[in-house]
Amino acid sequence: MYCKDCGVPDIIEQTGTLTIQTVDKQVERFYPSIAELEKEIQQLLLVSDDSEILVKTSSMRGKYAPEHFLKLVQNSELVELVANQSFTTHFQPIIDLQNKDELFAYECLLRPQWQGNSVPPFKLFEFARDTNLHNYLDQKARESSIVSASRQYLSEDVKIFINFLPSSIYNPEFCLQHTFQIVQENNIAPSQLVFEVVESEKILDIDHLESIFKTYKQSGMQVALDDVGAGYATLEVLEKLQPDFVKIDRKYISHCDLTLEKQLFLKSVMSLAAKLDIKVLAEGIERPEELEFCRNIGIHYGQGYLIGKPSPDTLTPVLTGQS
Repeated sequence: MYCKDCGVPDIIEQTGTLTIQTVDKQVERFYPSIAELEKEIQQLLLVSDDSEILVKTSSMRGKYAPEHFLKLVQNSELVELVANQSFTTHFQPIIDLQNKDELFAYECLLRPQWQGNSVPPFKLFEFARDTNLHNYLDQKARESSIVSASRQYLSEDVKIFINFLPSSIYNPEFCLQHTFQIVQENNIAPSQLVFEVVESEKILDIDHLESIFKTYKQSGMQVALDDVGAGYATLEVLEKLQPDFVKIDRKYISHCDLTLEKQLFLKSVMSLAAKLDIKVLAEGIERPEELEFCRNIGIHYGQGYLIGKPSPDTLTPVLTGQS
């Protein structure tokens, strides 16, 4: 058994009945539009104690505090986007800097769309986190990446990097069963998958992340730690987490060939990674000089617009300006 429908969002009807429940009574009011529903909730917040009231529309399974419900109403299109899984996966190539720039992997990147318009992924995840929908969104994003990658018919020696939010996984052995089943159903070798912590996720509980990493590894998958310069690039933390890969954010890669401070940082990461047998990946490479500096100091893998932009299909990377 697994929580495949964890945190499933309730779509808010364009018109319907609003139920308002207080300590001693329940009232139902018809609303003709989302705009009128928003006004109704705003008025309710002005005249009532939020802690004493719960609200819902007729199609909703659960009841919400008015302040929380208002966020859902004001972003009803994002609720529908999440509920309908209106997103696709794009692929960005990663090359082996120490082996003739051969293709090493693709990172799967979520690309949400609603009514023909692109929605910034960070905006969608911020909304999902604020409204407790991030569990569902993160799970479905992982599923989309796995299914989309399976349709590319990649060679098993090409890795697939998939992002995840540690905060969406309460109990790794339980919460990740859905992901593992999707992997099995789509005939992807577990050894081909690398699950990485997304850069927007603040890691507050190292013990919890260690448990997640161990669960992935026990299932034959690898793990990556993103944004190594964000405060946890220490020997103690890396020894505890034992990631297979660490990814260095582009702020340390941009013009690294010209900036001594960045060069010293990158070399310190390489020294630390060598002690722990961790592979290092440089993100955001946009200039040939950056790529050559990373290659020369021994960084294993590279990713960025110079190598290839995210695309709906897996393409052979061609370095910009090189034959």
